[in-house]
Formats: sequence, structure tokens, C-alpha cells
Amino acid sequence: MTDEQLAKYEMTIGIECHVQLATATKLFSPADNDARDKEPNAVVHPIDFGLPGMLPVLNRRAVDLAIRAGKALNAPIARVSRFDRKHYFYPDLPKGYQTTQMYQPIILAGYIDAPLEDGTTVRVRIHHAHMEEDAGKLSHYNGYSLVDLNRAGTPLIEIVSEPDIHSAAEAKAYATELYRLMTYAGVTHGDLYHGNMRFDVNISIAPKGATELGKRAEVKNLNSFRSVERAAEYEFRRQVELLEKGERVVQETRGWNDDKQITTSQRSKEDAQDYRYMPDADIPPIVLSDEEIAAIQAEVPMLPSEYRVRWMQLGLDKSVINSLLANQNYARLITELQEKSGDSVAKRVAHWFASALGQMASDDDATPVDVSAPYVSIDDLTELATMTEAAELSSTAAKDIFVELLGGAVNPRAIAEAKNLIQVSDEGAIAAVVDEVLADPASASSLADIRAGKEKAIGYLVGQVMKKSQGKANPALAQKLIRERL
Repeated sequence: MTDEQLAKYEMTIGIECHVQLATATKLFSPADNDARDKEPNAVVHPIDFGLPGMLPVLNRRAVDLAIRAGKALNAPIARVSRFDRKHYFYPDLPKGYQTTQMYQPIILAGYIDAPLEDGTTVRVRIHHAHMEEDAGKLSHYNGYSLVDLNRAGTPLIEIVSEPDIHSAAEAKAYATELYRLMTYAGVTHGDLYHGNMRFDVNISIAPKGATELGKRAEVKNLNSFRSVERAAEYEFRRQVELLEKGERVVQETRGWNDDKQITTSQRSKEDAQDYRYMPDADIPPIVLSDEEIAAIQAEVPMLPSEYRVRWMQLGLDKSVINSLLANQNYARLITELQEKSGDSVAKRVAHWFASALGQMASDDDATPVDVSAPYVSIDDLTELATMTEAAELSSTAAKDIFVELLGGAVNPRAIAEAKNLIQVSDEGAIAAVVDEVLADPASASSLADIRAGKEKAIGYLVGQVMKKSQGKANPALAQKLIRERL
């Protein structure tokens, strides 16, 4: 496809995201909600099997987490919400219906503002979010299929966006920010590898300026931000190519092949399916008071947008902010440092964190936001920053000690002294070494270069001072003394 052909069309994307709630047990049964690395059908209960006479009991903790999610989505909570039965027959759904919220969802319309790479944001409206249970899993083999009901009854909220996204980059940004919001609010553990959040991306294209959307393809069960972006890019090109050939886009469900980086057709969706929704008479409505909602939402900790506002005064760039946001404990720590030790200390430590954790925030998006990182003392970080500011430590030595603090070490001054890392800033002591270096015949060519205007040659002289002082001399002071003598 040529750029000219692609430029004729605009893509429109809406995303449905299934978020697994961080409860101990399932939505309607007492079975364990953690199915990771379990044997098939090991965490199930008669309610999950849909056995006759088994009545569901709503998990109150799941309701509380949905209320927390509402705050993160800038969305009001319904004072009354209800469950419905969505009927369809499939072997991984033993009851013959899925319990969901079709008509009265618990989370109403909201929005999120997702930051883009260029520093702007895209506002994506949330149509609603509803609670529902997950189905089981089918594994297909040659001539037969096996059913694993470990995930049957897993508590989910499904967050449905409006079609406000118009590029693959915006789709990735939305998915990334939604992930941060749900993990920071404590709604989900955020383990993408094990399906804690799954994205269904609905993509259509139309000529620019058109008033009607084109036929959409739904790419289901994407579990990383990268796959959301690449699936959208691929679908855009695929659909443009079809239209440019005079063919039509078929409304269908497609899957993402990560190995081949392509989408493949799974099933046609020409007509809306009739799921014969009906109210679930076994589950009473959820009735909430304003006071109850306010009390639950008051427990929600600081969200990413609030951290960004606080860090603006530090002048941190986007890459540093993303590195910090990759770890909720460390994000909290920087904010505490701002409050207790001032902006200068917080900024220096923020850059150390970014250096140590930078790769975590960029593309390793199957890793959950880490909330169990080792505790690092604010006093230790403040002392390390202060020692660096006072030129007692070189920047390299400070970073090395910082990494040790992340590993659980304490007392940066004791570490520096034990490793002989304290810099000498005694001007008299360094001056003697400088004089010795300048008097050395080996320095003559560098001195000539400097006098000829080749400023970089001073680096050799500073290096010789560092060598003779066994790395203890303050290099900035050494350079200053060399310039004075020249």
C-alpha cells in the first residue's frame, strides 16, 4: 500500500477491555480466583459447574472493586444495578448462560485522558462498564476438545469505550493508561500474561470526511499494549487494501497471530446475535448509597494523572515519568521525597530510578505494575542525594550505591566509605596532584592542544589527575584548577 492510498482513509476504533478483579474468590462461588499454573478444573465449585440447585452468592468485594474502578474512569456509580442472563450454548459455559449486566450496569458513562508520545493527550469516552463472570477455556486437539473450568465464574468488569480512537498509537496509549488506572486503583493485579486484562479492538475505516463508519472487524483477546497497536496497524492496511481493490470489508471476528503479526478470520458477524437476555432472578439488585460509594472511593490511592501533576514542577521528561509509573511503590516514594526533602532531592532520585527501571516502562508490557518492590528508606535516598550534591560522590558512584539500596542495602555513607568511593574535594590536596600532572612531560602535547584551542584535550589531563588520586579527586574541581593554571 502506498502512503497516498492510506492517507485517503481514517480509522475508527472502539475498545472493550475485560479486567479481572483482584478478589480472593470468584464472582458467585467460593472457589479460588487465582487459576495461574493450576491443574485443569482444580479451582472450581458446584456453582461453577452449573449443577442443578446451586444458587449464586454475589462476592461483595467484587462490587467494591467495581466502585473503585468507577473513580479511576471518572464515571458515576449506579445507585441500583442488576444482573442479567446472556444465553448461548458453548461447552465452556455449563449453565447455558453467562451472568452479566446488560440493562443496568454498575459503572455509567465516564472518560480517560491518555497521554501520547508527542506530549498531547487523547480523551476517550467510556460508554459504561459492567460486571460479569468469565467463561471457561476450551483446548482443541486433533479430533476432540477438552474443557477447563478454572476461569469459569472469574469476576470481571468489561469497560466499553466510545469509538473515539483514530490511530494505532492512540489505541496503544488508551490501553496503557487504562492498565495503569486499573492497577493503581487496586482493581486488578494487572498480570497481562495470565489474562488479567484482555482487549477486544473494534476497527473500521472510512474515507476521510465520511459521515458513516465502515464495517468493523473485532480483533479479540489481545493481552499486550504492543499487540493492540500492531493489530490496529495491520487491520487498517488490510481494510484499505480491500477497498482500494473494489472489494468490501466483511463484519467479522478476527484473531491476532503474534508470531506472524497478522489478524486472521475466526467467525462471521453479519447479524447481531440474539442472546435472549433476561433478568437473573437468583441475584438481588445491587443497591448502593452515596455514603457507601464515597467511603469506598476514598480508599483509592493516587492515580497516574495525579502523579503527573505533582511531578510537573520537577521538570521531568516523559521517559522518566513512564519509568516511575511502572512501579507504584517508587512513584509513591518520589512524591514523599518531594514533600519531605524538597524538589531537588526528588528530581535527582527520580532520574536514578529512571536509569535503573527505564526498560520496565517501555515495552515489557506483560509485566504487572510492581507494588511489592523492596522498601527503600527516604532518609537513605536523601542522604545519597545530598552527598552527590556536595560532590562527595561522583555520579557513577552514586548510581552504583543507589542500585545497592534498591537491592535492600542501607546507609549510603557506610557503603561509600567501605568501597572507598568518597571524593576528595580538598582544593589543596587536588592542587598538588594537578601540579604534578602538568609538570609531567607526557602532558606536554595535551597542553599544546589546549593552548591551540582544542578544548577536548583537557579530558586527558583530568583523567591523569583521577588516575594519580586513585579516582578520589573531584573531577570538576580538578578541571577548574587545571584551567586556572593554564
